[in-house]
Amino acid sequence: MQSNCKIVLIYLIFVIMIERKLAQKVIELAGKFPVITVTGPRQSGKTTLLKSVFPNHMYFNFEELDIRDWATSDPRGFLHDNQGSLFLDEVQKVPVLFSYMQSIVDSNNIPGQFILSGSQSFLLNEKISQSLAGRAAILELLPFCRKELEKVNEISDSDIDFIINGGYPRIYDAKISPSDFYPSYIRTYVERDVRPIQNIPDLSLFQRFLKLCAGRIGQLINLSSLATDCGISVNTAKGWLSILEQSYVVFILRPHFQNFSKRLVKMPKLYFYDTGLACSLLEIENTNMLVNHYLRGGLFENLVIMELLKNRFNEGKTSNIYFWRNNHGNEIDCIIQKANVLTAIEIKSGKTFHPQFLKGLDYWEKLSGNIDEMFLVYGGEIQRNIENKKLIPWQKAGDLILTTS
Repeated sequence: MQSNCKIVLIYLIFVIMIERKLAQKVIELAGKFPVITVTGPRQSGKTTLLKSVFPNHMYFNFEELDIRDWATSDPRGFLHDNQGSLFLDEVQKVPVLFSYMQSIVDSNNIPGQFILSGSQSFLLNEKISQSLAGRAAILELLPFCRKELEKVNEISDSDIDFIINGGYPRIYDAKISPSDFYPSYIRTYVERDVRPIQNIPDLSLFQRFLKLCAGRIGQLINLSSLATDCGISVNTAKGWLSILEQSYVVFILRPHFQNFSKRLVKMPKLYFYDTGLACSLLEIENTNMLVNHYLRGGLFENLVIMELLKNRFNEGKTSNIYFWRNNHGNEIDCIIQKANVLTAIEIKSGKTFHPQFLKGLDYWEKLSGNIDEMFLVYGGEIQRNIENKKLIPWQKAGDLILTTS
């Protein structure tokens, strides 16, 4: 099994223009688990990756109504008629299949027999926890990280360009302009992903909510303010935010609660899984508009947070990143936790280092005595040590999650 997987990985490298870092982990776990599940945003490349790694698996896409109806009306017959190794795409749309897969897995116990993917993490993970707990490895695939694009010279050294373009594969594979891709993506997302989860009578109001979220990137989530600005109730705002989180549009960064004898902020912070999508919602269409935008710093911070998260997910791990803030406004943009060791990361979009950038880290250092390392990720190019802190260019931000976790 493993030798075949190695051959498939070589195939993957030469056939796909941009190799996905998650591929190696998928291959490794397919030799150990009977079910492999990959979740992530719509069009993040899940199907392309899994078809390449498992070319001999029979493929079914449950977006197709006739295939979905067949599997829903006769799940036992569907699985019996298609015996062998299966790749089931958007499988959360046919929840009845999971219990039948469980019985097959328990009888056969064949590694990598079922490959599942979906863009609704909550619905998919809920069904797996009910029927396939302990039998399925769950992985997450986000849009391209910088390292994946660097391998094929598909990215400039400009953080501005990367923020506007985002990381969705079709932008790079098909050379589609972000101004053409993202508006269509947003409309498709609302129609295909929002409607099945919750009956929203006014989709234009939901799109307004999306834009209001984009305007709060990097900020603490104030549901009352968000609801008032959108003209909806707080409970509705909470429900809609949950939808955006479940479908990999927004990422909620939770606060770290290590006290250090100070009162801490308990509200989470709001980011987007893709900065290109956020820029489209903010109607930022070119570099000049972004350079002078009031959210320039927030979008840069979002970029770095996502680079950390993508590289973490590409190792097959869950998020271990937080932020820290007390009620006096002292804050660390990102805390990486490994066991009892905390690594502090400050993020500044400026291209020229200024000692003021270290203010947050200096304050944190005085409070805590259990620090692995402290980093300042910034928009410049120089990498050096400043006393016991390390200055890191933004292009290398993704490496920090690997060296500290």
